[in-house]
Amino acid sequence: MPDKPRILVVGSINMDLVVRSPHMPAPGETVLGSGFVTSPGGKGANQAVAAARLGGHGRFIGRLGQDAFGEQLLAGLRAEGVDCTHIMTTPDAPTGVAIIVVDSHGENSIVVASGANHLVSPDDIFSAAGAFEQVQVVVLQLELPLPTVRAAIQLARRHGCKIVLDPAPAQPNLPSELCEVDIISPNVTEAELITGQRSVDESSDKLVASELIERGAKAVVLKLGSRGSMVVMADGHFYTLPPYKVSVVDTTAAGDAFTAALAVAVGQGQPLRAAAQFANAAGALACSALGAQAAMPTLDQVKLLMRDQPHAT
Repeated sequence: MPDKPRILVVGSINMDLVVRSPHMPAPGETVLGSGFVTSPGGKGANQAVAAARLGGHGRFIGRLGQDAFGEQLLAGLRAEGVDCTHIMTTPDAPTGVAIIVVDSHGENSIVVASGANHLVSPDDIFSAAGAFEQVQVVVLQLELPLPTVRAAIQLARRHGCKIVLDPAPAQPNLPSELCEVDIISPNVTEAELITGQRSVDESSDKLVASELIERGAKAVVLKLGSRGSMVVMADGHFYTLPPYKVSVVDTTAAGDAFTAALAVAVGQGQPLRAAAQFANAAGALACSALGAQAAMPTLDQVKLLMRDQPHAT
């Protein structure tokens, strides 16, 4: 496996509109916030940037609107070294946006208006089949239409790529064929929504992961937030991995950093336990800065955190 694996992300690109708030507004409540910023985001774009910063060669398939946000986002991805050959421009739809409220504890609430992302079609994926060539890992989420995600899974299999699915935003009754991937990596909330089971301790974590294995995943890596992560394999082996400790500023894209790190490590041929440890560190570091793509850590930062907190490995 190469030291710098090729990671293809098929996913969403958004401009995040972020405001800090002392607390999450209740229905009908107006809260005086502060610190409004616009920040490049979208789960797919975040993961592509993180993959590039963490030692991978990032490629991307997606859509932008023909507008100022689209121009800014495309320039930002190129500046990060992401291959944008297969990013399409859509004149009749706006670039996707996400409205994000971050409270005083760093927790967030997000509303997404998909815009051009919702127009990425299976035909777009098949037309970009060349992007799957010589790729070690294909990373997917659920911010694109599900038929489009299915098409990407088909092409990834055809090209012998490993497939990592970040099933967000999660939905109940997720079709089983979307679970038939090499690794599915939900957070606790997403896993509970997909399976209908509670995940509160190691025993219930394993039950939730086992449900996803039964639906076709070869392996599950559960993102457990402050509890770290859990790896469950189809052969029954499982590992619990403790978290890394950081000062939490904003959790917005922690899961995206985790998923990208997982993909890079898997693309390098690392065992899944080691890949999840690397992902734990990347996800933790993403919580220590405000924003989405701006918070994605570098390889050197992750290595330093892992060296300074060896107890978490």
